[in-house]
Amino acid sequence: MPAETAATSPGPHATPRKGQGEDTRVSRVEGRAEDTNVGQGRAGDTGGGRAEGRGGDSNVGGGEGRARDTGGGEDTRVGRGGPRVWVLGVRHHGPGSARAVRDELTRIRPDLVLVEGPPEADGLVALAADPGMRPPVALLAYVPGQPSRAAFWPFAEFSPEWQAIIYATGAGAEVRFCDLPAGHSLALDADPVRRDPIGELARAAGYDDPERWWEDLVEHRGEAGTLDVVAEAMRAVRDGHVAEGTEARREAYMRRTLRKAVREGYARIAVVCGAWHLPALTLPEFTAPEFTAPEFSAPEFTAPDLALSRATPPGSTPPASPSGPTPSAPGLPGRRAGGSAPQAGTGPAATDGQGRPPSAAEDERLLRGLPRVRVEMTWVPWTHGRLAAGAGYGAGVAAPGWYEHLFTAPGHPVERWLARAAAILREEGLPVSSAHVIEAVRLAEGLAALRGRPLAGLSEVTEAVRAVLCGGDELPVELVQRRMVVGERLGRVPDSTPMVPLRRDLRDEQRRLRMKPEALTGEHDLDLRRPLDLGRSRLLHRLALLDVPWGTPRRARGKGTFKESWSLEWRPELDVALVEAAVWGITVEAAATSRVRDLAGGAGLPELAALVERCLPAHLPGALPYVLGRIEDRAALDGEVRHLMGALPALVRTRRYGDVRGTEGLAGVTESMLARICAGLSPALTGLDEDAAREMAALVDGVHAAAGLMGGGRWLTTLAGIARRDDLPGLLDGRIVRILFDAGALEDDVAARMARSMSPGNPPARSAAWMEGFLSGGGLLLVHDARLLATVDAWLTGLSSQEFVDVLPLLRRTFGAFPAPERRMIGRRVRSGSPPGSTSGSGPGDGADYDDALAAAAGRTVREILGHGMSGAMGGRP
Repeated sequence: MPAETAATSPGPHATPRKGQGEDTRVSRVEGRAEDTNVGQGRAGDTGGGRAEGRGGDSNVGGGEGRARDTGGGEDTRVGRGGPRVWVLGVRHHGPGSARAVRDELTRIRPDLVLVEGPPEADGLVALAADPGMRPPVALLAYVPGQPSRAAFWPFAEFSPEWQAIIYATGAGAEVRFCDLPAGHSLALDADPVRRDPIGELARAAGYDDPERWWEDLVEHRGEAGTLDVVAEAMRAVRDGHVAEGTEARREAYMRRTLRKAVREGYARIAVVCGAWHLPALTLPEFTAPEFTAPEFSAPEFTAPDLALSRATPPGSTPPASPSGPTPSAPGLPGRRAGGSAPQAGTGPAATDGQGRPPSAAEDERLLRGLPRVRVEMTWVPWTHGRLAAGAGYGAGVAAPGWYEHLFTAPGHPVERWLARAAAILREEGLPVSSAHVIEAVRLAEGLAALRGRPLAGLSEVTEAVRAVLCGGDELPVELVQRRMVVGERLGRVPDSTPMVPLRRDLRDEQRRLRMKPEALTGEHDLDLRRPLDLGRSRLLHRLALLDVPWGTPRRARGKGTFKESWSLEWRPELDVALVEAAVWGITVEAAATSRVRDLAGGAGLPELAALVERCLPAHLPGALPYVLGRIEDRAALDGEVRHLMGALPALVRTRRYGDVRGTEGLAGVTESMLARICAGLSPALTGLDEDAAREMAALVDGVHAAAGLMGGGRWLTTLAGIARRDDLPGLLDGRIVRILFDAGALEDDVAARMARSMSPGNPPARSAAWMEGFLSGGGLLLVHDARLLATVDAWLTGLSSQEFVDVLPLLRRTFGAFPAPERRMIGRRVRSGSPPGSTSGSGPGDGADYDDALAAAAGRTVREILGHGMSGAMGGRP
């Protein structure tokens, strides 16, 4: 699965899978299913199978008589003593919002917390309090039987929704999800994203970088009233906006859930949702006549012009018009603060035209008859890398690692960050001292002061790392960027998490083989002579057969078939791949066996041979005999020599693993196939055009390599008989002559054979093709055999101008395949060698005598290296 992801609108913060924009947190993975209508059920039905009633009421305490709490959040209620509702608008994955939500919930002590997310996951919320749960994690929803249709809802430690869940589970309060059910989300088409609220607010404040504006306004200030400021900003951006499509349905469902909670008798309700949705959830029926709008305490923040006097960067120009933020430019990424924000237009409205949300009856009409599919949900590990906006996640943030640092280290964040960066660089052998860190802190703080920022941000600390810790070198800066700014953390879910049996078996195998999944790519060298490494190799090969590419093979260091090298990297989409593969079996071995048998059912002979090559290292005794039987059947019925030639190399390569992996050999099958190839090769070489001749030459090379592992006497005899023919295509004739020459089985002199094939009586194109086939094994032969070089030189110089132009493409293709050193040596030999046609010279193989006196010293050295003593003066050639 490494699936390209793109956000879709159904969910709160889903990681998307196909390229549709960056609106929400729901990830759509391929396609949609048949729509199924949902009848008009009871209002507020979450579809998640929750029991009715309430529980976990917390002590209300004092303050019931106040019209408004000043700590933040939108507070609505029904008169005095009625249910109180706080709507906390947040930015998804914003550490400032997470801290504010945590503090606000501690202050208001709700007995029910509603969180933006799929209600089908209500039964999984309690797992968040399990000690084995470690964010980042994600809720995964998928359609049984069609697991490629899936969605993710990621949570990090610095996500406001996660902090709300942790608070509720710890305080004994009820917690529910309130967004549109995943069953509807996966059955609906995604809406395109056309607005970026944070970008609009940043431009209105005179910033060209939305992330920097958000840091200056929220993350670096730590002032009370953060949620109020964000709420007022979103109200200003959303002024006049008309919700439509999936966004309107999502907000209607949130309002339905809120009304249901009030009817159930909850007295203190907190709603944690994207700030974009906050105006749509301010329900008039929960607002008392004496309720007054909150007064915000941030002196620099003025609605609706959203100007930030103290935070405006030097040299920036505030917006000319005070009427509100300018429209977002086309193509800007969506969803930086809160929920989806499609372009305003016709469709179901989120307000009634006077700033009030639709009534309950209007919401019910909008939600009636929505298509729905059955879904299953679970928790899966997530990574900081997949939280990054650059990974295609619509609700992602630019620097997850930096935001986690701001949340977990609110005191002295700059100093702590640069100290961590120095430690990472020291681990890589770079000389970074405490003095470097001190100077880097001074530089970051100085840059922040020059730019009018309340605290050094990511851009300042990155510049300090580059200038002071790395000395201007970009390579170590990229290391810090990868390991700290984005981060490499992989979350963990507890053992009690619902899993498909295949996923649970893989987890047990990982523990047995001591293979811990990591988000960071790791290099692993396996020695197949060790049982532990052999088991690891088998597991990785089995997963590859199931299209779960946890490991990627690399070229092993050293020689021998008992070594393997792998690059391992666990990605969240592999959990979806495991769900897809669960149809094949409940264990990894059983699933891989079933998968191989299914692939072998309709495969041709070359495909079956490749499948055996993959099956043997996976050690699947339940599948291998079936595939071999299929090969024998297909080989007996398949009279096409090319199919046999294409299948033989893979089958012969698998014979190398027989001793190490404890699997049966394939001698009988391969010997039979080679015999049939030798019998049918000569007729198969008749009447081939240029393309067919080139394809056949590649097959001949493959069979020759395979025959060399088997003992190729019969094969060379077959080629020697074919070499006597005069009607072969030039490419094949030259290639067969070269194979026989290298094996010492050519019946006549190679120089004479070349001269005959390149004589003026042959068409220049055929001669060029012959030379291409002959030299495809490498050009060093021309360097070491002056007669062959002279023959080629004489042929080239004997061509007319037009003939040379005709064969030039073939010549360029032939000599262009040689490595540059070989081409240089050939050119040097032509420049300094004997005249064309001469057979005398000073190169090896041209018949010249050696100077034994000069060669004696080198000969003695070679003999000593080989372990042979010298018994006198060396006579003859060394």
